[in-house]
Amino acid sequence: MALPGPIARPGILDIEAYVPGESKVPGGMKPAKLSSNETPLGPSPRAIEAFQAAASELERYPDGQATLLRNAIARRYGLDPHRIVCGSGSDELLGLLARGYLGPGDEAIYTEHGFLVYRIAILTNGATPIVAPERGLKTDVDAILARVTERTRVVFVANPNNPTGTYIPIDDVRRLRAGLRDDILLVLDAAYAEYVSNNDYEAGIELVATTSNTVMTRTFSKIYGLAALRVGWAYCPEAVAGVLNRIRGPFNLSSPAIASAAAAIEDTAHLERAKHHNDEWLPWVVSELQKLGLTVTPSVANFVLFHFKDNGSKTANDADIYLKSQGIILRKVGAYGFPNALRMTIGSENDNRRTIAALAEYLKGAA
Repeated sequence: MALPGPIARPGILDIEAYVPGESKVPGGMKPAKLSSNETPLGPSPRAIEAFQAAASELERYPDGQATLLRNAIARRYGLDPHRIVCGSGSDELLGLLARGYLGPGDEAIYTEHGFLVYRIAILTNGATPIVAPERGLKTDVDAILARVTERTRVVFVANPNNPTGTYIPIDDVRRLRAGLRDDILLVLDAAYAEYVSNNDYEAGIELVATTSNTVMTRTFSKIYGLAALRVGWAYCPEAVAGVLNRIRGPFNLSSPAIASAAAAIEDTAHLERAKHHNDEWLPWVVSELQKLGLTVTPSVANFVLFHFKDNGSKTANDADIYLKSQGIILRKVGAYGFPNALRMTIGSENDNRRTIAALAEYLKGAA
């Protein structure tokens, strides 16, 4: 007979735990891991040097204000460092924003194929998630506005979105902000902003600077290649920064993470190399996938979402199994509403070519 134990808060057991991209394949072979949108160029050499130097003081607590990093970010973008809050990846910051502004009886909106962490953060704090449909796999401003009620407190928008790679122009973001009540916090998740070249795109800095109810989150896990260190940052109105600093952990970033990220953001040459690589290989991957008869969602990020024919004999699930047998890991996206699609990170030249060749082999004789 099982002994009684602690009971979780109502709603917690209704949360589906986030499942990250896989990293291992059968047989112990080294995989081509294109499942988590990591940069194939790795981190800046300066970031690695800073990480190694920080190892000499591991007995010391880190700077609880992450001053070195906040100042480096502020210099890079011309921001007020007092309005920058750093966190253990942007995931932590999204969770803190939900904790600071949501509770039982509140509602928060995110889009149909939005990042799964939004739903988790909303439910964790006892609020109700409201899903706004997308149009053409893009954020639909009107659909979001139509779902605002007197209980709405937060709207989460990933721009560009994951896993679709689509974005909305800054004019649409401004229209969304203008259509929301002043007491609704608009959270712009710009994890992939550094990859976007389109002239009508803006990550959110302007809106944060000119409104009192908009937050932009960013990450060092993608183009900066520091996913293992878990570093993110948010640019906030002063009042929002004050809320986050009250509820975050006092030492939520390690010293090696602070030093490495500060060095990484100052190495603009390495950043440009990573972007140039993506600019070169993203269109190549898209073209090759289309040549194989696959439908590709247009992407401005460092990954592509591609779809198999719904009535065909070749499926995303079977393709995933075959690719793993060849040592290639892509991302299954059924949890995002795409049961017959896969997401592929833009990897090294070798991994890109290897993946396309394996998909071609799998699709031979497809109906």
